[in-house]
Amino acid sequence: MSSHHPGPAGRTVGRVRSLLVRRVPEKVGGRARLKVITLLACVLALESADAATIGATAPQLEAALNIGNTQVGLLVSVSTGIGAIATLPAGALTDRINRTGLLAGAILVWSVALALGGLSTSYQMLLLTRVALGAIVATAGPTVASLTGDYFPVSERGRIYGFVLSGELVGAGVGLMLSGDIAAALSWRVAFWALALPGLVLAWVIWRNLPEPARDGSWRLPYGAQRIRPHKRAADKTPDPDQDPATDNRAGQEVRKKGVDPRPGLVLEEDLTKKSLWWAVRYVLRVPTNRVLIVSSALGFFFFSGLRTFAVVFLRGRYHLGQGTANMVLFMIGIGAIVGVLAGGRIADLLLERHRVSARPVIAGICFLIAVGFFLPGLSTTTLLIAAPLFFIAAAGLGGANPPLDAARLDLMPGRLWGRAEAVRTVLRYALGAAAPVLFGLVSAWLGGTNEHSYGAKHPVSVQGAAGLADAFSLMLFPLFVAGLLILFWARGTYPRDVATAVASDEAVREHEDAAA
Repeated sequence: MSSHHPGPAGRTVGRVRSLLVRRVPEKVGGRARLKVITLLACVLALESADAATIGATAPQLEAALNIGNTQVGLLVSVSTGIGAIATLPAGALTDRINRTGLLAGAILVWSVALALGGLSTSYQMLLLTRVALGAIVATAGPTVASLTGDYFPVSERGRIYGFVLSGELVGAGVGLMLSGDIAAALSWRVAFWALALPGLVLAWVIWRNLPEPARDGSWRLPYGAQRIRPHKRAADKTPDPDQDPATDNRAGQEVRKKGVDPRPGLVLEEDLTKKSLWWAVRYVLRVPTNRVLIVSSALGFFFFSGLRTFAVVFLRGRYHLGQGTANMVLFMIGIGAIVGVLAGGRIADLLLERHRVSARPVIAGICFLIAVGFFLPGLSTTTLLIAAPLFFIAAAGLGGANPPLDAARLDLMPGRLWGRAEAVRTVLRYALGAAAPVLFGLVSAWLGGTNEHSYGAKHPVSVQGAAGLADAFSLMLFPLFVAGLLILFWARGTYPRDVATAVASDEAVREHEDAAA
């Protein structure tokens, strides 16, 4: 009997399988962690892919429905705007009810609404279906932030957030590339349906496979875990010496070593789950560093939202590219954003380990300024070979700011307020995100000086419109520049004291709960 020896293709498949089965879980700390990170990343991926799909199918939508850049932007703005309105109640629910069930339900509603959008026979009908899509917009931010905070130790949040947030960029890339190709080859309707199906599957997987973690910090997913075990700490209050919340907070330890005092008027000592939503909003906005990070994060998302919506239209018109080539260029630029996301949080965590207390906000601010510094010259050239490397680095800067920003916001809030605190941030983030596509479309039409309805079979993308988009992108970089300066010159100084305040509040709340029990 002769033995079978795999050929080159078989050996390559074997190496890839070994990488996925062994090395990837090792990088994130075990199979259980990989599972949680993957599911949370998929939630953000679906949300981002939805908005990117509108941008990717923009040429087909504009031709089929006789609309222009402004109307395309409005399709994204409606779902984002409704999400902004619904975010505060979603954040309150996040702090009170089962988060994984809430998340699964929102994804289910989103998938059904997206499938119905593919059946639209007019622009008005398509616009109406976007209203229901605000469900996932409202729910994703608070629940993902709260679950990340309870599943993973404080000292690793920047790195973990890098993995989770990479889902947002992967989703945008998938939405731009696959949806654009599907729309060009088949129909924009099929592109919508192709995105709805994974949403239904994800809702079921989350419902069945993602247990609710403890909210009190007494249990977190340990490094090397192979299974996601249901938490028991919340019920029996049995202390776990290996997962003491006071010892895994690197930022908290550093501010104590440096003798940083908390803000007396902001230290909380009562049961936070019983506090009203509006009390929580007022408290979140009273924390100085949090106000700066909320505004800065929203300004960053403002630019990303406009860029994501019109990237395909810009590349095709500016550099005279076909749909497939434009998608490939975006894929390469997207790799830069993913590199930035994975590196930004990790660098901040490494600096924190080296006793740089304000490392997270500082890295975020530097990343925003890098994005501005490389986007500007890239937008000014009409030569793709020059622009593409500049866009790659700029995308890395834009993506790299998010993990340390998100980790820093959790550092500033007691754990029992994470859902509502993230909801407050998300309201402004998505309010600006909702305005961005419409504003980018209007400004591009104004600066381009062209009729938006100049799309046709021979010239599906307006060159003048793309020139207007380049000017609009350049103008909209100013808020991103302001965000970087705010973080570096304001939040860097207030961050240590606000971290000390959050640590003191967590300890006082735990003592109150133990006394009540």
